[in-house]
Amino acid sequence: MPRPIVNEITCNSALNRVQGMPFRWSLNPYRGCAHACHYCYARATHAYLGLGVGEAFSGVLIAKMNFAEVLRLELSARSWKRESVSLGTATDPYQPIEGTYRLSRGALQALHDFRTPVSIVSKSTMVWRDLDLLQAMTLGAGVTVCVSMPTVDEAAWRLTEPGTPPPRQRLRVLERLVTAGINAGVLMAPLLPGITAGEEQVEATVRASAEHGARFLWTGLLHLDRGIRDHYLGFLNQHYPHLSQGYRRIYPGKYALPRYADLIEERARRLKQTWIPGERYEPSSKVTEDYQLALL
Repeated sequence: MPRPIVNEITCNSALNRVQGMPFRWSLNPYRGCAHACHYCYARATHAYLGLGVGEAFSGVLIAKMNFAEVLRLELSARSWKRESVSLGTATDPYQPIEGTYRLSRGALQALHDFRTPVSIVSKSTMVWRDLDLLQAMTLGAGVTVCVSMPTVDEAAWRLTEPGTPPPRQRLRVLERLVTAGINAGVLMAPLLPGITAGEEQVEATVRASAEHGARFLWTGLLHLDRGIRDHYLGFLNQHYPHLSQGYRRIYPGKYALPRYADLIEERARRLKQTWIPGERYEPSSKVTEDYQLALL
């Protein structure tokens, strides 16, 4: 992949208020993402900058140069209640340019200094670089690392996440983090119908996560927001043309048909109980095996 263009800017704020999520605040020191995942909902945010959601999302990146300084000012305010913050909700905080700019490390240091708990979401192995801070935060306000890994299927990974480290490398970092005492697990999302959401694919990812010590595992099905729908369906037409018609049937809008979503959720819950200690599974009466839907 070609080297991205990085625009260096200053920002007026760092903390973003979030609604409808388990956390109320998020941090994103970068815009755009060199990982170039075709399903990424954050592609739509590039349109707000007057940029495209296709190649521009991974080819034109933005680094907020004063991010850590602004965050420190916000965390020092008397009104700040030290609520949990999520780092990396709209772009990967450890994408390759973090090696140069170190904005995510600066943000973590600020959160640690102001005793604010944080959860990190990343597909990158670079998170291991900051083990010293992660261990300090574990003893302090608390930190959780969510290793984003929708699948361990190498063929699917190469096509859907062309700029990310291989799943096997992410698994090794997961195991090392857990061994080092960090609360780390797997974010197995989004599951892609017909590509990574099948019985064998889901079981392989759940099993691999468990075997590498994941302390938790969360799954979620693909959402096709209006801003990325055309891009993703274009990707399907190129690489998985036999799935295009099925996707249009299952995704009349942003969300999959409820009976298909229930089928995949039931599959994930059942397999997690098999491989993840402490998971409980109770069959749902609302799930019926629909052959036409199960094909995806």
